[in-house]
Amino acid sequence: MPNADNWQSDVLRDLSGTAAPRGAQGTGDIQDARDSGVRPAAAPVQTRAPASAPASGPAPVQVPSPATQPRNAPAPGARRLAAPDSRAVVDRELAGAARRPQRGEPLAVRASRALRRIVSSSTAREVADLTRTAEVLQRPVTTGRQIAVTSIRGGAGKTTVAALLGTAYAHYRQDPVLLVEADPALGSLPLRLGAETLRWTTADLADIVEPQMSLLDVTGYLVQLPDNAWLLPGSQGRIGAMLDTATYERVMVALRRYFSVTVVDCETLPAEVARVALSASQARVLAAPATLDGVTSTYAVLQWLQGLPRHVIAGTVVVLSSMAARPGIDVEAAAERLRSTGASVHVLPYDRHLAAGGALRTELLARPTRLAATRLAAEVFELSQKRR
Repeated sequence: MPNADNWQSDVLRDLSGTAAPRGAQGTGDIQDARDSGVRPAAAPVQTRAPASAPASGPAPVQVPSPATQPRNAPAPGARRLAAPDSRAVVDRELAGAARRPQRGEPLAVRASRALRRIVSSSTAREVADLTRTAEVLQRPVTTGRQIAVTSIRGGAGKTTVAALLGTAYAHYRQDPVLLVEADPALGSLPLRLGAETLRWTTADLADIVEPQMSLLDVTGYLVQLPDNAWLLPGSQGRIGAMLDTATYERVMVALRRYFSVTVVDCETLPAEVARVALSASQARVLAAPATLDGVTSTYAVLQWLQGLPRHVIAGTVVVLSSMAARPGIDVEAAAERLRSTGASVHVLPYDRHLAAGGALRTELLARPTRLAATRLAAEVFELSQKRR
């Protein structure tokens, strides 16, 4: 999982041209929110979810601290099964071949933007806009919100979008956030989130979770990430892993009451699990490459969605990801055409750090990427609150 301590402070600094105030280690994001007029969501206080809690909403539970919560191991009191072997996300030799992560923008571009900020008169408006966005992301929820991210083909940036959304929610919110990999066919979500090892998978947890479990019990089977976030992998990086709809539904129903927001990285359409995830979610994100064939295929899918109940396309957000510094199409014109179907469209600009395909580090993202990801997360979250 990326280090998200600088997610909001970096954006505010970029917008204002001044350094964000420094606070105690690990509390910089909360301090920045206070300085910008944003109040973080109230921290939960109950330590154990009642056995009779409804399956439709997250129980108010206290998040276990990393110091007391063992990573990738069942918590005390949880149902104990034979633990699978831990497996590295990236082969050691392959990890050594990776180059040092680079920033999303070259130095010259960052310097030019900093100079424009000094003479710009719109900085205050942009800071106010970011503050409003942060307030949206911190709104309390009465039931767990599920957000499904999918695409119509591989290489569309689906997993990258899911990782950006999960990172934003985990950073801005103080209640627990879950990222689920519902793409067992060698999905790359653990790699993008910086996980080092995997053990329990979605299929494993389907036979483990019981109604009387507390959050502490459940998180013992998850991969712990920074900022109150957890990851449930779809596989251990092995070819042939399977995930059927019954298993997926059983896990999601069981976990929903523990987490305020769940981001699901689905298989590509029209896979069966992806269709189930989309229908059960309160908001849907369709990732598409900013290419002529990608936009054409996405437009066809949106036209098909127009024939379904109105809330389906109204609750769908398309993310056009630029795969090159100079796309082969007019991205804004393509986005307007897609919006004509009734879907919301966001453009994720080209970013060298994202294009490298390694672990996501928000402090290395370009300023336009951070802004686009934060605004996307806020709109998707708002859409999810409109559906029960």
